[in-house]
Amino acid sequence: MKAQESMDIETRPMTMEDYPQAIRLWESTPGIGVSSADQADKMARFLERNPGMSFIARVGGRLVGTVLCGHDGRRGYLYHMAVREKYRRMGIAMKLGEACMAALRKAGIEKCHILVYSANSGGLSFWKETGWIQRDELTILSHPLTEG
Repeated sequence: MKAQESMDIETRPMTMEDYPQAIRLWESTPGIGVSSADQADKMARFLERNPGMSFIARVGGRLVGTVLCGHDGRRGYLYHMAVREKYRRMGIAMKLGEACMAALRKAGIEKCHILVYSANSGGLSFWKETGWIQRDELTILSHPLTEG
């Protein structure tokens, strides 16, 4: 599919009905890390806790893009921004990101962060090109809360 081709891109809030297609997209997209936090029950809890903040994009009924969005009352966070390769450079990621930013602003959130793997050069380039600032003075640390 070429960028010049006319297509109807539908974006709407993500629901659990979208989950089976979304998880397949994440699992097949380089640079997206899928973990136990992405299991259906945990995803349902995330969407319930952050209603109307995560979005999907469809073209011709096919899920072609996703973004998860939530906040802690202070800062917003984006996860799993993914667009099928043949639909990239058509403005889908921008449309999904703008929907998230609007939802966060409506909730009174003033800043948003996204976590991107250091080796995901395509993802890093996209975010920098769209006005996001890389914060080299910060380092993320994680601590598992379950055994295994």
